[in-house]
Amino acid sequence: RAVALILLLLCVSGMRAETALYSVPEEAERGSFVANIAKDLGLTGEELSARQARLVPDGEKQYLQLNPHTGDLVVREQMDREELCGQTEPCLVRFEVLLESPLQSFRAEVSLTDINDHAPVFLNKEMVLKIPESAMPEARFLLESAQDPDVGNNSLQHYNINSNDYFHIYTRRRSDGRRYAELVLDRALDREQQAEVTFSVTAVDGGSPPRSGTALIRVVVLDANDNIPVFTRSLYKVRVLENSAEDTPVVVVSASDLDSGTNGEIAYSIVQNSEENLQTFKINPETGQIGLKKTVDYEETKTYEIDVQATDGGGLSAHCKVEVQVEDVNDNAPEVIITSLTSTLSEAAPPNTVVALFSVRDRDSGDNGRTSCELPGEQPFSITPLAADAYALVTSEALDREEVAEYNVTVRARDEGSPALSASKTLLVRLLDVNDNAPTFAQAVYTVVLSENEPAGTSLGRLSATDADAGKNARVRYALEPPPPGAPAAASFVSVDTESGTVRALRPLDYEEVRAFEVAVRATDGGSPPLSAQAVLRVVVRDENDNAPVVLHPAPDSSAAAGELVPRWARAGYLVAKVVAVDADAGQNAWLSYELAKATEPGLFRVGLHSGEVRTARAVAERDAPRQRLVVLV
Repeated sequence: RAVALILLLLCVSGMRAETALYSVPEEAERGSFVANIAKDLGLTGEELSARQARLVPDGEKQYLQLNPHTGDLVVREQMDREELCGQTEPCLVRFEVLLESPLQSFRAEVSLTDINDHAPVFLNKEMVLKIPESAMPEARFLLESAQDPDVGNNSLQHYNINSNDYFHIYTRRRSDGRRYAELVLDRALDREQQAEVTFSVTAVDGGSPPRSGTALIRVVVLDANDNIPVFTRSLYKVRVLENSAEDTPVVVVSASDLDSGTNGEIAYSIVQNSEENLQTFKINPETGQIGLKKTVDYEETKTYEIDVQATDGGGLSAHCKVEVQVEDVNDNAPEVIITSLTSTLSEAAPPNTVVALFSVRDRDSGDNGRTSCELPGEQPFSITPLAADAYALVTSEALDREEVAEYNVTVRARDEGSPALSASKTLLVRLLDVNDNAPTFAQAVYTVVLSENEPAGTSLGRLSATDADAGKNARVRYALEPPPPGAPAAASFVSVDTESGTVRALRPLDYEEVRAFEVAVRATDGGSPPLSAQAVLRVVVRDENDNAPVVLHPAPDSSAAAGELVPRWARAGYLVAKVVAVDADAGQNAWLSYELAKATEPGLFRVGLHSGEVRTARAVAERDAPRQRLVVLV
């Protein structure tokens, strides 16, 4: 097989599976330097530019930009870590760098480091606590938490309160790392002495410089209420399926109060510790049933921690925690993301030539997010894993454009959920022709008949060769092969049109000189290098009646005296003479007939029609003239 120029072919060995990690502060200005990709790839800026380096983001928006001449990776759009990732750490912006000639993939991640761009904020600027005067020192009261979207040291670290005679504050940490505050009673309250205690609480983060937020606390001292509510459990752990409908029950919390009357009546409420909890859950104040305000999504939030307060009619309250684990369901089908595609491929491409690079993403977790890829149907392609969830579509066998000119290759990704979800993406791959087919004549020998004396330019017919290739590789041109040394120059009798293959006579032919001849015709395609085939053209010259008979005997120039002698006693049928004639033509054109055109005594002689024999038609009589003149027509 001939091999033409192969465009954009690569081997699987040219891929990079490792992932480079860079970092940049959030909110960095446009044009801020992140890293030099060329240096990490071991390439110069010129090589990077020559290989047409380009950056392919993992998502829809492109926050980073690659300078293809220097290899510098810079910020294209400002990135807000809290907007992109929320509380998730680390916050990663993923991308790939693609190089051509050969095609290579370079995977990288940029970690957005948090800056202290948010101060803690209390959702309620004033909090009212109702505490009975019978509350004992060291009693603890949960406060609403402040919100700080920053992470790490920049997030909320501790709470402070103004100096007062009754309380101090204690900062505690939840299982998810968030801080919350408890107000601790230092000495007994006396409603008659002071019915209300007012002070401010400040939430402080760990940034440099630190930021803070403040709210007012009003403690209303209640008259004695002997018993506080008591929850059946201090911690409720429950699970809820993601995508559960609005109003789906989550759990019922229960508290009891030994007091009677209004002091024993309990009302349930959710303590505001995050805006997300407030938007997601609701509680029935009478039954303690917690339900959903909206659907929950495992891919967004996996765990919720809710503080529930039970308050009796006298204002005493108790708290419990509800930990809600969101269970993943297979609600996200895999996504097939095409990173790079070679839409045209040479049919001479060897096996394992990379056609496309793609990745598969499934937002679910566990088996629901575990994916596999396949190519349905029988096609000369296969899938090669490159890295986690990254694949190459490669050729698995030799290709032939003449059999199949293009392929619609469907890549199907399927997860392992129950029931399994799948997604497909179809790629169109067109094959480029190479000159691997020689022209073909319909027959090895062509025989044509040409009448002699036909004028120059007379068409003898048309030879036709076909080529299974395409484009210029299938464009056929015709030419006569030169005869071998010493052979008759038959090529001087005919010519063949280069483009059409039409054969024409170069001059009139004389059957009597040339009755048949053969020439070799070669058909050559326009490929590089060209391929050709040969056929034989046999020309048979057909005779025309272009020659008159020639009388050999008697000689045309003989005198009349040199005649034939016939005895007087000759009977009928006596052979007097024989006219001999020949004709240079062939076939019927050379068949001769004889007849007596003129005679002194017409009835005395006859001529054999085909033999030319002159015989007496009757016996010679005395009355017949002694000299007879006969004219025989041939």
